[in-house]
Amino acid sequence: MQHDIILQTDPRTAGEPRELRKRIAKELKIHPEEINDYRIWKRSVDARGSKVKINLSIKIATGDDYRLPTLFSPKEFHSLDSTAPSMIIVGAGPAGLFAALKCIDSGIRPILLERGKDVDSRRKDIADISRKKEINPASNYCYGEGGAGAFSDGKLYTRSKKRGDNEEVLQLLVQFGASPDILVDAHPHIGSDRLPRIIKAIREEIISCGGKVLFSTKAEKIIFEKGCAVGVIDSDGNEYRGAVMLANGHSARDFIKRIYSQGVKMEAKGIAIGVRLEHPQQLIDSIQYHNPSGRGKYLPAAEYSFVTQSGGRGVYSFCMCPGGVIVPAGSGEGELVVNGMSASARAGDKSNSGMVVEIHPEDFPEYAEKGELALLTFQENLEKDFFEKSGGSINAPAQRMVDFIEGRKSVSLPKTSYAPGIHSDDFSSLLPPFISERLKDGFRQFGKKRKGFLTNDAILVGLESRTSSPVRLPRDRDTYEHVEIENLYPVGEGAGYAGGIVSAAIDGMNAVKAYKKKLENI
Repeated sequence: MQHDIILQTDPRTAGEPRELRKRIAKELKIHPEEINDYRIWKRSVDARGSKVKINLSIKIATGDDYRLPTLFSPKEFHSLDSTAPSMIIVGAGPAGLFAALKCIDSGIRPILLERGKDVDSRRKDIADISRKKEINPASNYCYGEGGAGAFSDGKLYTRSKKRGDNEEVLQLLVQFGASPDILVDAHPHIGSDRLPRIIKAIREEIISCGGKVLFSTKAEKIIFEKGCAVGVIDSDGNEYRGAVMLANGHSARDFIKRIYSQGVKMEAKGIAIGVRLEHPQQLIDSIQYHNPSGRGKYLPAAEYSFVTQSGGRGVYSFCMCPGGVIVPAGSGEGELVVNGMSASARAGDKSNSGMVVEIHPEDFPEYAEKGELALLTFQENLEKDFFEKSGGSINAPAQRMVDFIEGRKSVSLPKTSYAPGIHSDDFSSLLPPFISERLKDGFRQFGKKRKGFLTNDAILVGLESRTSSPVRLPRDRDTYEHVEIENLYPVGEGAGYAGGIVSAAIDGMNAVKAYKKKLENI
């Protein structure tokens, strides 16, 4: 017989199989030896009360039933027919890679054009950024196989359930090497140490089925015929023919400018700008788990999520990385950008999160003359300004949290996870007042919500500016085609329609589904 139960238990019981079996038996009013098997279906941490609880959904087999349903169901991909139509996918981030898998599943040949390098070569270039303090414009934290998410923790939580089937994305990730735990945990993540081999496995599957993945291949312009996208030309003049998917990511400003000059309609979109805030992980553990000793043996490194309003704009935490590090995330020379990442174990002694302020195009009227590229230009100029004010280096400005609020430059700085190094500066002068004052207000509010969070043991490191794309390419909500250009499919973060690995992957797959439907109706 199979049973489905929901339990709330203490962390030790949840973490010790023998104790959990006893707890399950008590719930079912049977002896532990009567349990043939059990499987945790869903798991989450509830730290709202004074005592931390673990919520579990569990399937149990008893009596004559010895087998439980499996969480993981692999998908079989087949080789493409020689007559398969092609789709040219610009960008091999999550939107592009998962779109390519959906193409193969739909009998469409994907041809991925990736301006950066493969994930193994990219890893070496990323290591060189911290060692040499120089960014390779063709291979960095933003450009290359896997996109911006490949080396930034691999957080898989998304609120975008209405976009499509996030379970399909998680199942595919497990198929290509992720831990099955991501199918169970409420806030799943993979880790930047494990993502590269998963990405590589996806690429190998695409190629083995007849798709193409071309690295160091920079899309230069779209080929139009009679108002229809029919292909792409790369920077070497090579042509690739087929329907066109734009999965270029949120940092490909040069590509956005080029297609804008080609007449591709786009709109200025709100973004968020701020800093990375770094705390000792033990402090975050003690705050979130209400225990001065921290998280103990059975709890994961604690996360947090904050959101508030200040002056009519949102102030919120973004991309929280427990046990993680701050990394240099610029995509070109002469710009200073930071981001965060964690390995799968999240075992580092620091935690960091983006702390950002929402801005709209009208908030900076001095950029109005830039039209649709207003916030793109603002973002670009601010990153260059941070670089120049840091002495033409990616050695980043930093400031203690309380010092920032009280308007004084920090006399000393604590040890940081940011490998290229930090120097003391005042973010009140580095950031526009529109952002810095709202950020201060947000910090005060967050400090009231969590005693101990507002502390001079925490430091700000900047600039955090790549939260999302500063433009949106408008498309039809049903066909996913650009509103003015047939056969052009803007998807993912770069097109303004996603905010993370899973939502971008879903968006890319949905666009392929729409294209397949179009082919079937021709």
